[in-house]
Amino acid sequence: MRDYAVATDVASAPVRTLAVCSGKGGVGKTSVSINLSAALARAHKQVMLLDADLAMANADVLLGVKPQGNLSHVLSGEKSLREIICDAPAGIKLVPASSGVTRLANLTPAENAGLIHAFSELDDPLDLLIIDVAAGIADSVVMFTRAAQEVLVVVCDEPASLTDAYALIKVLSQEQRVTRFNVLCNQVPNSRRGEGLFKKLQGVCDRFLDVHLTHLGNVPADDYLRRAVQMQRPVVEAFPSSRSARAFREIASRLLKQRPVDQPWGGVEFFLERLVGGG
Repeated sequence: MRDYAVATDVASAPVRTLAVCSGKGGVGKTSVSINLSAALARAHKQVMLLDADLAMANADVLLGVKPQGNLSHVLSGEKSLREIICDAPAGIKLVPASSGVTRLANLTPAENAGLIHAFSELDDPLDLLIIDVAAGIADSVVMFTRAAQEVLVVVCDEPASLTDAYALIKVLSQEQRVTRFNVLCNQVPNSRRGEGLFKKLQGVCDRFLDVHLTHLGNVPADDYLRRAVQMQRPVVEAFPSSRSARAFREIASRLLKQRPVDQPWGGVEFFLERLVGGG
C-alpha cells in the first residue's frame, strides 16, 4: 500500500465529488459505483471510492480486497486514514465503510476537525471522489448527497425503481435544494428501453418538481457483468470488450465532459466540511 503522508499542497487541488444513490435496493448501485470508478481510473483519473452504504457495506467484497480497518477506527483514533485505505483493482483507492460512520451526524467539534484533517492529509493527487451511498432516503443518504457536488441516481427496468427514484429526487430537491441530477439506467435490455425509462422519470419530475435531469447513459444487462461480480473484479478490467464495459467507459467519458455548476470545486476536505457541517 502506498504511504499517504501529509501534503497540504495537494489538499486544495480541485476534486469532483459524486454521490451514487438509488431509490430502492437491488438496482446495481454499488456495481455502478465500482465500475464507474474503474472506468474513470482507466481514463487516467485518480479516483477514490468511499463506501458510504452504512447498513450493507460491500464494496470491499465486490472488489476482492480485505480492509485492515474502516472509518470507525479513524474516528476512534485506533488507525490513521492511510492505514485503512485499500488499493483496489483498476487503480481505485477504497475507503471502507462501517456502522460507526453513522456518528458523522453527531460528531463533536474536535471529531469534525480530526476527520477533515485526516482526509486533507492525502498526498496523492485526487481527481474524483465517488461516494456509494445506501439505497432509499435514510438520514445517511441525505447527509452524503447534500455534501457532494453531483448526484447520480441509478434506476433499473422495474416500476418500483422509478417510483422510489422519484421519491428520492423529491426529498433531495425539496428538503436539501438539490436541483440537478444525473440518471443512469442499469440492467436494461437495450438503449431504447433505457431512453424510455429516463423519459418516464423525467416526465413526472418535470410535472411536479423544479429539477433538471441529465441522462448519463445506459448499462445493458450483460452476463459478463455477472461473471465479473463473481470474480470480484470490475467488468471494465475483467472483460474490457464486453457491452457493459463499453457502456461504463462511455458514461465515464460523458461525466468527464460535464462540470459542476451548482457548487465550487474544492479539495476533499471541502466535501468533509459540508458533510459534518450540515451542507
